[in-house]
Amino acid sequence: MGIGMRELIIILLVVLVIFGTKKLRSIGTDLGGAVSGFKKAMKEGEKEGDQVAKQLRQQGEDAEFPETKTTSKQSSDQSA
Repeated sequence: MGIGMRELIIILLVVLVIFGTKKLRSIGTDLGGAVSGFKKAMKEGEKEGDQVAKQLRQQGEDAEFPETKTTSKQSSDQSA
């Protein structure tokens, strides 16, 4: 039992009578600005996340792990 077209039109007419056309236009503009601001923030967040991930990958490739080197040296000493 969902909302049909008739019920949706009645709800829109009631909202129009309560708020008026100018207020609805203002609400629509504000809502559109909020949605575009949210999308922009999401894109910036994704870019920043990608940059951090790239830096971490580079650090992982460039990093030297002394415990790994010591372990491999110790194992080669033991086998010899």
